[in-house]
Amino acid sequence: MPLELPSPIAAYVAANARLDVDAMLQPFAADAVLRDNGKVFSGHAEIRRLLEEAVVPVKAIFTPDGLRQEDGRIVVEGPAHGEFPGSPIRFTYRFTLEDDAIKAVEITG
Repeated sequence: MPLELPSPIAAYVAANARLDVDAMLQPFAADAVLRDNGKVFSGHAEIRRLLEEAVVPVKAIFTPDGLRQEDGRIVVEGPAHGEFPGSPIRFTYRFTLEDDAIKAVEITG
């Protein structure tokens, strides 16, 4: 049974499955913050750079298999597979949504 993800998260996951950077950025607020591996990326330009340099080249596709709410955030867990060492690796995405957009996301492995 597929997870019922909130629409901005579902849009991001669907775009990631196609490795479509423009569509992956669309659900993010203009001033969104993405935290990944201790690094912080703010706004569309920095998030685009991360996607273009670290996601698309290794074909990293996240496939969520768990969903819960925690401290006001939507927590989505699942494996990411692609052409990178250790694939697949399980990740946890902690999303903060605001006005039907992704305001912030923290990615941990």
